[in-house]
Amino acid sequence: MATKSFSNSNSYSFSNMNVDETEWVESMRKSLIEHEEEVDKVAVCIFTVPQVLLATDPESYIPQQIALGPFHHWRPEVYDMQRYKLAAARRTQKHMNVSFERIVEIMKKKDEARIRACYHKFLDMSGDALIWMMAVDMAFLLEFLHVYSMKEEGKVLNKVTSSVSHLVDVSGKKLSHMAILRDLVMVENQIPLFLIKTMLEHQYKKGTDQEKSAEDTLKKMLMGLYHELSPFQEKELPDVDINDCDHLLDFLYHLTVPNNKELGIMEAEIDIEEEEDITEEKDEAQEETIAKDGEVRKVMNYIWNILSKSNAGLVKIFKKILFGKPMALLMKLPWKIISSLPILKLMKEPMERMLEKFQGEGEQKSEGDSAEPKAPTIEEITIPSVTEMAQAGILFSPVNGGIFDISFDNITSTLYLPVVDLDVNTEVYLRNLVAYEACVAAGPLVVARYTELMNGIIDTEEDAKFLRERGIVLNHLKSDKEVADLWNGMSKSVKLTKVPKMDKVIEDVNKRYAQTWRVKFANFMKTYVFGSWKFLTVLAALFMLLLTALQSFCSVYSCARIFHQLPDIQGGTEGN
Repeated sequence: MATKSFSNSNSYSFSNMNVDETEWVESMRKSLIEHEEEVDKVAVCIFTVPQVLLATDPESYIPQQIALGPFHHWRPEVYDMQRYKLAAARRTQKHMNVSFERIVEIMKKKDEARIRACYHKFLDMSGDALIWMMAVDMAFLLEFLHVYSMKEEGKVLNKVTSSVSHLVDVSGKKLSHMAILRDLVMVENQIPLFLIKTMLEHQYKKGTDQEKSAEDTLKKMLMGLYHELSPFQEKELPDVDINDCDHLLDFLYHLTVPNNKELGIMEAEIDIEEEEDITEEKDEAQEETIAKDGEVRKVMNYIWNILSKSNAGLVKIFKKILFGKPMALLMKLPWKIISSLPILKLMKEPMERMLEKFQGEGEQKSEGDSAEPKAPTIEEITIPSVTEMAQAGILFSPVNGGIFDISFDNITSTLYLPVVDLDVNTEVYLRNLVAYEACVAAGPLVVARYTELMNGIIDTEEDAKFLRERGIVLNHLKSDKEVADLWNGMSKSVKLTKVPKMDKVIEDVNKRYAQTWRVKFANFMKTYVFGSWKFLTVLAALFMLLLTALQSFCSVYSCARIFHQLPDIQGGTEGN
C-alpha cells in the first residue's frame, strides 16, 4: 500500500508522493479515454484558496475540526474525526432503501469522473478511496445539517445521538459545534451538492417522488444553515434553485448575492449614443474651465513673483501668522454658528463658490502632477469614516436587508446600512464568501466591495461604537475594538473592485460630505495654507500694501482731523 506524505508549509491538499505506476497509468487512461466527454462538460467549482488570502489568516480557510472532501482528508489534526464520521454512516445506513455499499458502487460507476472534474486540483487517489471518502463525509454532513432542517420547519430536536452529543449541539452553543459550522463554509471543504442530493434520494421509499422530496429536504437544511450563519437580517430572501448551486458555500453565496434571475429582474438596455453625447458635453465644459483657471493661475504667479522680490520680509511675517496659533484657533471656531451671523451670512454663498473653485483647481493640479495615474492600494477607499460623516451632519439608519439594500438619501442626508449581526463565525463566513467570489465571479465582486465599504467607514472603535448605538451593528464579540479590527483586516488581500450601485452610494456620500461648509473650509485650508501657502500669502501681502497706502494717505491729509470731524455715531453732542 502506498504511503502518504503531508506538508503544511506549502500546501494543505491531499498528496501522494510514492505513486503506484500501474495504478497511475490506469487512472490516466480512464481520465483521457473513458470519461473524456463527461469531464469536458463539468466546470470546476471547488477551489483552493489563493496563497495571498491564505497568508492573511490561515485559520479562516483551513478546517480545524472536520475535513469534508479530499483536500484536507489526510491531515492528522482533522483525521481524528473519522470515527464520528463512520458512526454517522452506520446510522445513515439504517434509513437507506439500499445498502451503503450499493450506493458507493452506483456513485463510482456514474459519478467518479464528474466528482474529479469539480475539484480545482488533480486528485491523486484511487476511485474506490475517493468514493468511499465522499460517501462517509456526506453521511456525517447530512446528520449535522438535520439540526437546521428541524429548526427551519419550526420543530425542536430534543436530543442527538450520544456518540456525537459532545460535537453536535441542538442549541448550537458548544464550541465544537461552532467550530464545525466554521469548517462547513470553508472554500476548500466543499462536497458537490448533486452527491448529497443523491444520497438523500435513497432515504425515501420507492414509489414517492424521491428527487423532489430530496430537493425540498436539502433546501430546508441549507436555509436553516444560512439563517444560522448569515450576519444579515433580510425580510425577503431570493428563491434560489438548489439545482443551480454547485455546493453548500455556493448556495449561501447565491442567497447573499442573488443574480437577476433569482431577483426576478430583467436586464435593462443602455442607450450608448446618449451616454456618449453627455460625455462629450462634459469634456467640452471641463476644457473651458481648465482654460479659465489656467489664466487665473498665470496672473497669480505673476503677482507672487513681484511680491516675493519686493516684500521678502513681509512674506516671512505673514507666513508665520498663517502657520501660527491664530490660524490654529481659527480652525477650531464653530463655523456653523459664525456663518449664521447677518454679515457673514451674506458672504456665505460667494465664499462657498470660491472654495469650490479653489478645491477643484487643487484636484486638477494633483491629477496633473503625474503623467500616469496611480493604481489604488488595497486599503484605500474614498469615503470618510463614520465619525467624520456624523460631524458633517450625515445621519445613519439601519435597514433589515442585505448588501443590495445599502442606499443614501440626498434629501435627508441619511446613509442606510443593513443590520449586521457579528459573532465568532462572521469573519470566517465573510472571508470565505469573498475568497469564493474571487475564484468564480465573472462580474463585480459584491461581497468584497461591501467589506471594502465597511472597512472604509469603520476606522476606530469609536466608529464601531457609533454604529452599534444606532442599531446597525449587533455586536456579540468582546468589544467594539474587535469589530473595528474585523472589518479593517477583512479586505487587505482582495483586489479593489467596482459595483455600480454601491459606488453610486459612495459617490453620493462623498458629494454630500464635501458640500458642508466645515469640510469646504478644511479642504481650502489644507490645499492653500498647509499644502500651498502661496495663495494666502499673496492676499496678505496685498492687504499690507493697502494698509501702507492708507497710512501714507493719512500722513499727508491728516486722517485724524478728518475722523474728529465726523458726526457722533451715538447721536450725542458735547455739552448735552
